[in-house]
Amino acid sequence: MLDLTPSRPNAARGPAGARRAPWRKPGARRAGRARWAGWLFVIPALAMYGLFVLRPLALTVQYSLYQWDGIGPSTWAGLSNYRTVFSDPTLLATIGNAFKLIVSFSVIPVLLGLAVAVVIRRISASRLAFTARTVLFLPQVIPLVAAGIAWSWLLSSTGVANQFLSAIGLGGITRAWLGDFSTALPAVGLIGAWVLLGLCTVLLMSGMTKIDPSLYEAARIDGAGLWREFTAVTLPSIRQEIAVCVTVTVIAALASFDIVYISTQGGPGDATMVPGLEIYELAFSHRQVGLASALAVVLVVLVLACVLPIQRLARKGSAQ
Repeated sequence: MLDLTPSRPNAARGPAGARRAPWRKPGARRAGRARWAGWLFVIPALAMYGLFVLRPLALTVQYSLYQWDGIGPSTWAGLSNYRTVFSDPTLLATIGNAFKLIVSFSVIPVLLGLAVAVVIRRISASRLAFTARTVLFLPQVIPLVAAGIAWSWLLSSTGVANQFLSAIGLGGITRAWLGDFSTALPAVGLIGAWVLLGLCTVLLMSGMTKIDPSLYEAARIDGAGLWREFTAVTLPSIRQEIAVCVTVTVIAALASFDIVYISTQGGPGDATMVPGLEIYELAFSHRQVGLASALAVVLVVLVLACVLPIQRLARKGSAQ
């Protein structure tokens, strides 16, 4: 008798001759197992991120809606803490100081780092280039606490800076640079610029090393000078590295704490008080955890408001 059962051409037979459904392909199963294996690697990192970043952030938002001294019972405050942040002249002044530090922490290191990186790239074959890279990157290795203490000694009324000014006949302008109301914040900015200059220089140099040398040769053949070569070849090629430098330094300026705490502790008066230090003082010295949390949330929003446009402009420029 003939077998009239319709055949299944797509079915595959296993080693024992059993039929296997066509939709259960070995490649798909391997991909599924690989996907699950990938999640097994990611889940521990996500758990740590959620536990130590997302959970504290959510608790900070929650605390900002209460009046709480950190020990006793809390009282619902709603948005009153945020109204205090945006109406208290002292708290607004701390935010203004943070934005002023962007000039020293971001603008100066990036511009000066560009100039230094170009010079080092031109003398890259010499020993001076290696020494310069080492010296400039040294602040990234030194703990910021040690750097703050050293600069406090350097800029004190009897420090090396004033001794040098007196030696060259400028003793009339000597002062305690970190203790004067008019010079304390610029002096803190100088410390921040010194710390971040090496990082910006190294990042920009790493971007310059990937530029095709033939582009510079073509620019020289066309008669481009040093400035035209820099603006037409170097700058467009390291746009991403510049964006990274600006992002890192802007965050360092807005979230600054350690340098200010070690060098001035916010003084004299509130001349160098920044949001990070003010949050610490409100929470641990004045026991105003709700207000400190509200200021912390505002600081996070300000950082995102400054950083996200920079990243968007960098992506838009690289896509062109």
